[in-house]
Amino acid sequence: MSTRQEWLSALLKIVSPVLDALSEGRLKETLPLDFHSDRAEFAPLEAFGRSMLGLAPWLEADETKISVEERTLQRQFRQQALLCIEQATNPASPDYMLFDRGGQPLVDAAFLAHAIVRAPTALAAAMDEQTRKHLADAFRASRKIAACNTNWLFFTAMVEAGLHALGEDYDIMRVLNALRSFQEWYVGDGTYGDGPDFHWDYYNSFVIQPMYVDLVNLFADENPEIAAMREPVNRRAARYASVLERMIGPDGSYPIVGRSICYRFGAFQMLAQAALEHTLESHLSSASVRCGLTAVIRRVMSNPDMFDEQGFLRPGVYGYQPELAEGYINIGSLYLCSAVFLPLGLTPDDLFWADPDADWTGKKVWSGGHIPIDHALE
Repeated sequence: MSTRQEWLSALLKIVSPVLDALSEGRLKETLPLDFHSDRAEFAPLEAFGRSMLGLAPWLEADETKISVEERTLQRQFRQQALLCIEQATNPASPDYMLFDRGGQPLVDAAFLAHAIVRAPTALAAAMDEQTRKHLADAFRASRKIAACNTNWLFFTAMVEAGLHALGEDYDIMRVLNALRSFQEWYVGDGTYGDGPDFHWDYYNSFVIQPMYVDLVNLFADENPEIAAMREPVNRRAARYASVLERMIGPDGSYPIVGRSICYRFGAFQMLAQAALEHTLESHLSSASVRCGLTAVIRRVMSNPDMFDEQGFLRPGVYGYQPELAEGYINIGSLYLCSAVFLPLGLTPDDLFWADPDADWTGKKVWSGGHIPIDHALE
């Protein structure tokens, strides 16, 4: 099995139970809801939006450059994803999801919107008119939820990006509010505060930098203020991706720091996105990033207690460790881990997949190898 096949197999193992159930209108009846059951009404949208977040780039990958076997799978999942969107947003569906109250739906409407932005051909352009209308109505419904002055501002902005991707009217001021605020909250060396305060956690990777980069790149050509942000935002994200790469230990482990650690290797979303978008800093080779992320994926997934008997995720970092889950985390929340698989949007001929294996920083230095000295961004 090639490394690419290994990655794809891992991604589909994670998301298939969610998509299979939802496409048949039975996600609400099969998704485990007893863990932090007070959050049960939010869990289906969390599971779906976060699964799509990591799956979308692979759905968008050029099918003419992948194997016949992979192309068959891709076409299957493209159709299933569209069916799932209709099931999730059609008020007549048994799996119609909550978008307009309780706070949390804004978060996962944004993750679903981010998936639409990442797959403009495979998802946005491929929807029938009914599905497009239902999804747009769902996105607009989430506007009722007010964002707090933290990374949640990006959720408000990304919903507008999702409407933009669907060809719907959108509110540029909701986008600008997030982008302007985080300009003020930049703390240096490629890192932002989560609001006015800095937090030692992975939210720069879970939310802040991936959404910041994609929002700026999406709207730069339409707004000169946003265009001026493009270079510094992308430069800071590349630096942050390098820091994430240095967090990967020789054995694929990584620091267990901060809240929401049960999102597992979703902590490496910004590194994965930098690889996908070819924005890694020059001292990092795509092959070394591939090998480092592969080590993380193998390490995390080597514990079979990561999944329950139905194949759904269980809370923890390495296996089942429910004590690591904050009160706001339910089983659906855990699917943010899909974000590590973004480079599957690159076709097999890309250097990320085609170059020979190379050691990542942590493995190289702890085996006596030589690496470039690290420097702050500014």
